[in-house]
Amino acid sequence: MKLDIIGDIHGCLEEFRNLTMELGYKWDADIPVHPGGRTLAFVGDLTDRGPDSVGVLDVVCRLFEEQSALYAPGNHCNKLYRYFSGNNVQKTHGLETTAAELDSLPKEQYRSIRSRYLSMYEQSPLYHMVDGRALIIAHAGIRADYIGRNNSRVKTFVLYGDITGEKHEDGSPVRRDWAKKYSGESFIVYGHTPVREPREVNNTVNIDTGCVFGGKLTAFRWPEREIVFVPSTQSLVPEKFRDFD
Repeated sequence: MKLDIIGDIHGCLEEFRNLTMELGYKWDADIPVHPGGRTLAFVGDLTDRGPDSVGVLDVVCRLFEEQSALYAPGNHCNKLYRYFSGNNVQKTHGLETTAAELDSLPKEQYRSIRSRYLSMYEQSPLYHMVDGRALIIAHAGIRADYIGRNNSRVKTFVLYGDITGEKHEDGSPVRRDWAKKYSGESFIVYGHTPVREPREVNNTVNIDTGCVFGGKLTAFRWPEREIVFVPSTQSLVPEKFRDFD
C-alpha cells in the first residue's frame, strides 16, 4: 500500500494544500487526489488553533468517504468527538477556535460536518496496522507490547503519549520519551509532540513538526520512507517545540 502520511494539521488548510501538491496530488475536485493512486493517511489532530479547522475537516472527511483515506484520531480529535456528542468538555487548548468556526456556520452546514466527522471517527480504528504489522500509524505512538491490543491503557497511550501524570508550567502533560526505548519490529509513524525536525529513532518517526506553531507540515511516504515537508505560514512560537537529548 502506497501511503503519504500527514502530520498534525491543526487547522492549517493552506499548508495541507501546499504539502499535498508537493507530493503530486491534484485538487481538481477540491480534494487532493494522486494520479498514481497513492493514498493519504493522517496521524490525527486535524483541528484546533489554526485558521481553518472546518476546511480541514471537510477535506479529510471527503477523502475518507471518497478516497479511502486512513485516519488515526488524536487527542484533539477525541475532544472534538466528545464535544460534538454533547459531552461537557472545556473549550480550551485550541478547541475554542474550532468551536467559534463551527458556531459561525449555517445550521445545515454545521449538522453536515458534525454528522460526517462523527461517522469518520466511529469508523476509524484507534491506530492503523498496515502491510500486516510492518507499519503502525498511531497519533502519539504506541509501545511494542500494545500493538494489536485496544483497551483503556492503550487508548490513553496512543492519544496522549507516555504521560507521567505531572504537568509542565504551561499546563501541558509531562511525557516520557517512549521512542528512545522502543525495540519493536513494526515501524511507527506518529505525531502529537511538536519537534523542529522529523525525529527518527529506533524504527519510529515523529512527523509533528509544529505547523500551527510556525514550523512546517510534514509527510512520511510509505514504503519509500521518504520525508517531504512545506514551511508554515503561521507565526513561530519557539517554546512549543520539544528538544530531545
